[in-house]
Amino acid sequence: MIDLPPPELQIDFSRLLKTIRSQLLQQALLATVREASLHEIDAELRDSVSEVDLKRLAVHGLRGELLFPVPCLLRRNPRLLGYYRLLLGFSQKAFYGSGGGAGQFKSMEDSGALSSRQDELLPDLCAGMSRCASLLLEALDEEDIQPQFLDDLTLLTLGPQLRGGANVRKGSAGIVVVFDAIREVVKESIQRQSSKRLDINNASGRNVTIQFAADPDIVIVEELAPEEHRNVIAIEVKSGTDFSNIHNRIGEAEKSHQKARQAGFVECWTIVNVDNIDLEMASRESPSTNRFYRISELKRGEGDEFRDFRSRILSLVGIPG
Repeated sequence: MIDLPPPELQIDFSRLLKTIRSQLLQQALLATVREASLHEIDAELRDSVSEVDLKRLAVHGLRGELLFPVPCLLRRNPRLLGYYRLLLGFSQKAFYGSGGGAGQFKSMEDSGALSSRQDELLPDLCAGMSRCASLLLEALDEEDIQPQFLDDLTLLTLGPQLRGGANVRKGSAGIVVVFDAIREVVKESIQRQSSKRLDINNASGRNVTIQFAADPDIVIVEELAPEEHRNVIAIEVKSGTDFSNIHNRIGEAEKSHQKARQAGFVECWTIVNVDNIDLEMASRESPSTNRFYRISELKRGEGDEFRDFRSRILSLVGIPG
């Protein structure tokens, strides 16, 4: 019997897809059209879309707004900007990033909000996207000009976006596991705490801060005097479970730790979510890493690896066991 892991990622995707369809895929577009004025939609389509393109869609029984955005629909449902972005194959980074030039419209897709400035620029945005949509339509074979195929195109763009979001969530969850493990180690010395920061007093009476950071993921810093600090530990957390990608993750940790070394951190630790990691290989690929730990062992809260983690935290921070 072949033992495969449960399809947890696809189960999550199936639930997300139901919500996304109702918010910004073809289903949401059709629901918005039902509440809009067809006369207004048609007038705006004529302003930004060629008659040739509209006729080509009409031959197949399709209305123009299925492929071409118009201001009146985006005003009624700003989230539909996501539908047209996905249909045209733009990732969020490509469309809203500095290269795409549409960053000022991101709140429309994210929260359904439309500012007065965005409203003023909608005709220009729709005209620019319509030019891209015209190129897409020109490239389609006649048998592909149908609602289902256009819906498939949006899903092709959505898939990597969902996977990227899942990776971010997995990474954040791993960081929380490590942070909670540290919290358990230092809990007797905590003076103040929040979900992303711990303040403790060490044996020397100095304040030590343990907190989330952008790069590395968790930092531990001791205050020596007002405006003077000692960077104690930089921790990179790699939560991915795919063993085949471990080399890339170790390489990413090395880049982060090189920066941490330059910033004066005493210790650099890398914590991974792959149990059968080759420590000799990992040490070669990230020579800046002082210690490697596994998330599974920190979650257990016992065993040699956890005891080593605990003792080094206590020693470097300077608090009693």
